[in-house]
Amino acid sequence: MTYAAVRSERNDSLLAWFATNSRDLPWRRDTDPYPVLVSEVMLHQTQVGRVIGKFEEFLACWPTVEDLARAPTEELLGVWSGLGYNNRALRLRDAARSIASDGWPDSIEGLRGLPGVGPYTAAALRSISFGDDVAAIDTNLRRVLSRWAGEPLSGSALESYAYEAIGSPAGDWNQALMDLGSQLCTPKDPACDACPVSEWCLDPAVYEPPRRQPRFQGSHRELRGAVLRAHLAGYDLFEAGRALGRSEDEIERAVRALHTEGLITTSRPPQRADRT
Repeated sequence: MTYAAVRSERNDSLLAWFATNSRDLPWRRDTDPYPVLVSEVMLHQTQVGRVIGKFEEFLACWPTVEDLARAPTEELLGVWSGLGYNNRALRLRDAARSIASDGWPDSIEGLRGLPGVGPYTAAALRSISFGDDVAAIDTNLRRVLSRWAGEPLSGSALESYAYEAIGSPAGDWNQALMDLGSQLCTPKDPACDACPVSEWCLDPAVYEPPRRQPRFQGSHRELRGAVLRAHLAGYDLFEAGRALGRSEDEIERAVRALHTEGLITTSRPPQRADRT
């Protein structure tokens, strides 16, 4: 059988499975680029279960890109609270301001020029909302495609394989691979017996784990989150840091960094304890 025939049969089986087994996620109910952009930014380094409720709350507050462009900083961060990586919210608003002013970019390169939009998010948007035949490559796609190829793929080899394997419509194909990777083709103990494309998979044992993220507890990121939550609630910023057992210097660095980044809007953060 030729590779073209294998690709066609594999993709037909994958998309047929997706049609009846796709996850019911709120951002999949519309291909409008604005909710797709919001969801993709929220999902970066954040689990789907944590995003669902926040996504719906966010869209209720700012149902259009023009609404988000006008969102007040503290209100925006208050709704975002709990998702982590709070700078994403500000970059998302910056992107909305650009779109509200100049319209949606008409190419993947143009989307990548928006604040906070990287290669994966740009490809997801172009495939899902604009119908482009582009592969949105993330950790799930890398794992699944590596198993199809029978060897670990990365870099240009991964991109080349993805574009050779891509099905149509590409938006459905990207999301089908995402669901396949999360539900069946998992990092450990993949459910090959239930997999719709197992007969075209060369080696389901292929797996290179992604680089482990630093531990959250005790991290600078934990401190930043606590200080920001205290600011949004009107509490003492240094007390929030002390509750985590952090030094006055650590807390001050976090406070000043958050203020510099625009996440804390007050220019008069509470004074550290050793000052008079």
